[in-house]
Amino acid sequence: MNLNATLLGESIAFIVFVWFTMKYVWPPLNGAIEERQNKIADGLAAGERAEKDLELAQEKAKEQLKDAKVQAAEIIEQAKKRATQIVDEETTRGHEEREKIIAQGQAEVIAERNRAKEELRQQVSVLAIAGAEKILERQIDAAAHSDILDKLVAEL
Repeated sequence: MNLNATLLGESIAFIVFVWFTMKYVWPPLNGAIEERQNKIADGLAAGERAEKDLELAQEKAKEQLKDAKVQAAEIIEQAKKRATQIVDEETTRGHEEREKIIAQGQAEVIAERNRAKEELRQQVSVLAIAGAEKILERQIDAAAHSDILDKLVAEL
């Protein structure tokens, strides 16, 4: 019976040990395991959220970069159009200025030619009077014959 008593004593000790463990050790251990599992699950969920947030941020950054490139292209296009417009305006202004200068030059040439013609007419009338004086060998009174001289100058 010694063996049976030992076995019985060991069985009772084991049962007490199991009961004590299940009553006092297992619940806190189980709670710690569950708490640890919850922390790990929360950490994994946070990691997944962070990964999704990172993907969203990267997509947003790509969109902003794309928008910035579009805006930059628009600004460059506007600048090119403005530069072309300025060149066209300046070319037009240059043509207008050139035409104005040419017109002024032509007006000056016409005025100078008219002045030269008038001067030449006066010189011819003086020569005509001198020639007529020699032909008639007498002096012609310019004041008295101004209408004849005017007609002669006009014909020249």
